[in-house]
Amino acid sequence: MTVSDSTEVVPTHDGGRMPAFVARPSAGSGPGIVLLQEIFGVTDYLRQRARDLADAGYVVAVPQLYWRLGSDVELPEDTQEGLQQAFGYMQRLDEPQAIDDAAAALEYLRALPGSGGKAGVLGFCMGGRLAFGVAAAADPDVAVSYYGSGIGSQLDRVPSIGAPIVFHFGEADAYLPLEEARRVEAAFSAYPAAKVHVHAGAGHAFDNPSPMFHHHAASEEAWPQTIAFLHQHLPVTLGK
Repeated sequence: MTVSDSTEVVPTHDGGRMPAFVARPSAGSGPGIVLLQEIFGVTDYLRQRARDLADAGYVVAVPQLYWRLGSDVELPEDTQEGLQQAFGYMQRLDEPQAIDDAAAALEYLRALPGSGGKAGVLGFCMGGRLAFGVAAAADPDVAVSYYGSGIGSQLDRVPSIGAPIVFHFGEADAYLPLEEARRVEAAFSAYPAAKVHVHAGAGHAFDNPSPMFHHHAASEEAWPQTIAFLHQHLPVTLGK
């Protein structure tokens, strides 16, 4: 499937102009997915995952959530220096504002012709935690959270989530203890449209191709689970 991409501007709720990488399927339209970044900014990895989602039939927007802190922030994912810089940006990020900006991107996609007014959210790492926040605050049609550390301290927000949601955790994640993943799983145990996958042997950011993080087996296992969940709850035929 041929995918096209471009940089577009998402109006934020406070009148700002947030840049976003947008990937479209060959059909040119479809339901939307807001793809939320890791701590490294909008990188080649995120752009490729956006194209992968577009190949599955979605119009995907990757907003530059650091846009209020700097332009086109993109940090190395394979060095300790890049990791420390990324932690610095994450610590400066106004998380409630970032969730609101992501909600604006959700609205942007829902308003596009051919979307059927449908859009979901998917996030990795920091974006996985923000995707959980968007699910609680903005009522997406579906949500996917990859290893969102810190969700375990926000479980009081679970009753606000009505969308189908799937979580991916690594069994050996040094940044997100398995105990936290199990608490998230327990908090959603009564939600039939919630799934939790814990991937054996995988550490944090296992989907990221950087040798510092990548776990091939977990990445190969989780992505088809994600696409199947999206296709179940956000069918691509809505946009065709």
